[in-house]
Amino acid sequence: MSKSKADGDQTEPAEAVAVPGLKPAPLGFPATSDVVTPIGSPRVFRDTVYTSRTMVFPDGSTAPVLEGRVTALGDEQFDFLSAHPDLELLQE
Repeated sequence: MSKSKADGDQTEPAEAVAVPGLKPAPLGFPATSDVVTPIGSPRVFRDTVYTSRTMVFPDGSTAPVLEGRVTALGDEQFDFLSAHPDLELLQE
């Protein structure tokens, strides 16, 4: 749905809407945390078997293989993908 310019020109305060089942993020949750830990540059692997699949990491997170490439965004993902027999690290 598109908005007209007049939609953003409200002078009255907006009303908050309660969403059933939605809980506020706990303090220290990454979305509210001031501390950001850098993970370094993303590392790309080539999938030697599939051009498209989903890699599922031990913590339950996933990474898509697209066009035979998958990217590790953290050290745990890098370790997992490095140990996978179908993947090889691409040199930049």
